[in-house]
Amino acid sequence: MEKKEDTTKEIDRESKTQKASAEKELAVSDLKKALEKCQKEKEEFLAGWQRERANFLNYKKEETERFKDIIKYANEEFILKILPVLDNFEKAEKEIPEDMKENQYLKGLLQIKIQLLDFLKNQGLKEIQSLGKKFDPNFHEVVEEVEVKDKESGVVIEEVQKGYILEDKVLRPAKVKVSK
Repeated sequence: MEKKEDTTKEIDRESKTQKASAEKELAVSDLKKALEKCQKEKEEFLAGWQRERANFLNYKKEETERFKDIIKYANEEFILKILPVLDNFEKAEKEIPEDMKENQYLKGLLQIKIQLLDFLKNQGLKEIQSLGKKFDPNFHEVVEEVEVKDKESGVVIEEVQKGYILEDKVLRPAKVKVSK
């Protein structure tokens, strides 16, 4: 009988060991599934974070470009208000009689015009060169057509008002007379 009890105890122990082993395998299997799930979530989160980071960097780059453009053209309105003063200097300089051109007082006043032009050039302003060039509607505005012999049609023969470009944008087109 003792043998029977020992055998039963041994079977019980084996059964418990098998149960424990089976439970461990289930636990390990559950842990593996949980780990796989965590790894998938990690990869999704990482990919999402990387996308958002790239989007943020692109946004930052776009905003920097937009800010540069704002700065580039921030002086536009200010320069447009100064241009009539420059035009008046041009008109006054054209009207100076020959005998007054050596007057020191007038030379000093014209030096102000030169300083103003230098300041505007430093701000990115450039004159549109028109005389003798073919009419271009992007840069010129025709105020009169004049019949001229020995000139090709559509050539600028006189500049009534200078035109200017700020950086790469036409600020004010040149008002010109062209040949017919």
